[in-house]
Amino acid sequence: MSDNLTRRSFLRCAAAAGSSVSLGLPAAALGSAMGGAVPGPLSDGRPAKVLVLGGTGFIGPHQVQSLLTQGHEVTLFNRGRSAPEMFKNLERLVGDRNGDYESLKGRQWDIVIDNAKDRPDWVRMAGEALQDSAGYYYFVSSRSVYQDYFSVPMSADKPTRTFDSESIDRETADISRLPYGLAKAESEREVMRIFPGRSGIFRPGLIVGPGDRTDRFTYWPVRIQRGGEVLAPGDPSDKVQIIDVRDLGDFMAHSSGQRHTGIFNLIGPATPRPMSELLYGIRAVTTAETSFTWVPTAFLAKRGIQGYREVPVWLPPILMLKGYGQFDLSREVAHGLRFRSLADTTEATLAYHFSRTPERQSELWSAFDMKREARVLKEWRLSQV
Repeated sequence: MSDNLTRRSFLRCAAAAGSSVSLGLPAAALGSAMGGAVPGPLSDGRPAKVLVLGGTGFIGPHQVQSLLTQGHEVTLFNRGRSAPEMFKNLERLVGDRNGDYESLKGRQWDIVIDNAKDRPDWVRMAGEALQDSAGYYYFVSSRSVYQDYFSVPMSADKPTRTFDSESIDRETADISRLPYGLAKAESEREVMRIFPGRSGIFRPGLIVGPGDRTDRFTYWPVRIQRGGEVLAPGDPSDKVQIIDVRDLGDFMAHSSGQRHTGIFNLIGPATPRPMSELLYGIRAVTTAETSFTWVPTAFLAKRGIQGYREVPVWLPPILMLKGYGQFDLSREVAHGLRFRSLADTTEATLAYHFSRTPERQSELWSAFDMKREARVLKEWRLSQV
């Protein structure tokens, strides 16, 4: 995509994406339609019968589209309440994660994909219901399962959170209300217990791209597209790693064909990207007049400005977090993990953003308030006089 891309171009692509969603094709191939390089799997593998638990949220539709594109047969299992118009031509079995798995009885699948957010009890019930009906169980976990991020580079063999590490009493804890990282770690252990040697654990970092309603990455393309002076946090060399939702879906579909087992960290690129590369790479596909002013971590901290939540994507690389954006992905790449270009991700994210209602476009859910940004930038300039 050229640097002459206009907002009108984004809107045309967004209109096409909206049509795809209405047909049950949620813009998973948006990157190729917009000219971005879309990587494919290393090999086709064996077609699989795949049961997707859920499949109508953010990552589910992209998983389903990737599975279909790579030749797999897909069945959806959910309550049938969310997005019933999506994937109308697929078999949909109705049930409830709280214990109603009656519709799954007597069926067989090669792969189960479970996207449960933070309920190890849901994972346990599903696993026990399917342990004799599925060859492999794939669980979408999180980078948040790790106890700490002291190591550089980080890898899948690092310790994960436990009740003891979190100082939580297992006997009295409410299993449905565990802290997110612990809930994901406990879910992983349930999967590996029920499907020993037949499980795949996929630990994504920040998942970004078209369809992301949290705006945790969207903030940057939208803010840079607006132009003007942009507050860039920390040091330009601070490392960040993210994952395009379509790359996650492609890898899980590829793994289904290859019958992969084990633990995979799904973030990228393989060589950690400096924050400067992220911001300048995003700017390269917008048309606005934008400049970046780098404000040091210490200056931001004195004003109570937090990384990741308030200033999305970025985390200050203090010792305990240094490995957060520096994962060793050599095993994942060897197994077929591929990465779309930052330009592709940016273009698709902006197209999705412009396809939303004007009200939703004007109010990002994760964003550094522009008035506060301007105030901090002014304070920073005055401090340098």
